[in-house]
Amino acid sequence: MHSRDEDSASQSKSFPEETHSSRRHFLSQLAALSASLTIAVPGARAASSKERSNPEASDPERPESLIDIVLKVNGQEKRLKVDSRVTLLDAVRDRLNMSGTKKGCDHGACGACTVLVDGKRVLSCLTLAVMAQGKEVITIEGLAHGDELHPVQAAFVTCDGFQCGYCTPGQIVSAVGCIGEGHTRSDSEIREFMSGNLCRCGAYPNIVQAIKQAAIEMKGAAS
Repeated sequence: MHSRDEDSASQSKSFPEETHSSRRHFLSQLAALSASLTIAVPGARAASSKERSNPEASDPERPESLIDIVLKVNGQEKRLKVDSRVTLLDAVRDRLNMSGTKKGCDHGACGACTVLVDGKRVLSCLTLAVMAQGKEVITIEGLAHGDELHPVQAAFVTCDGFQCGYCTPGQIVSAVGCIGEGHTRSDSEIREFMSGNLCRCGAYPNIVQAIKQAAIEMKGAAS
């Protein structure tokens, strides 16, 4: 018969062996997992790259994805073949090469993309091109008559209503709409109804002055 001391000794000897065995098993599993990831990740990347290069993948520029539309921009009809998701801003800038309308935030928050649609101010980055069919679209390029500036354009020059000039096309088009809506009775009213057009250079006092001057001139011309 074995004594208790002998049993305890034999058990204490078996513990290190079990610990080493478990550790070896864990390390072998970890090595196997690392090897499988080394193979799987490049394979997944290759599959993803293959999907991107697959000509059968969804492509908004494929002929079957395009529709025919007719836009009347600055008095001229323009026929385009575009994806139904193309915005009026992208249609005007990229398809009609009228780069005066600017892409600022592309979220409708800065007003740089403002155009007139049937005389009303519209954020073209939030308007689908197909929605403008059958309507009169006026961009900054359509305000002047030849070499004669629109009164608002002239007033912006006279009153120095711009600095870097990036937001200026949207400011001017929006100002034309603001005057047409009759919101020029006070400085505070002009500021309120022009608040959707941001000027990061801070030329707001000059912009307000330019709108007041243009409103007086346009009212006198209409009477």
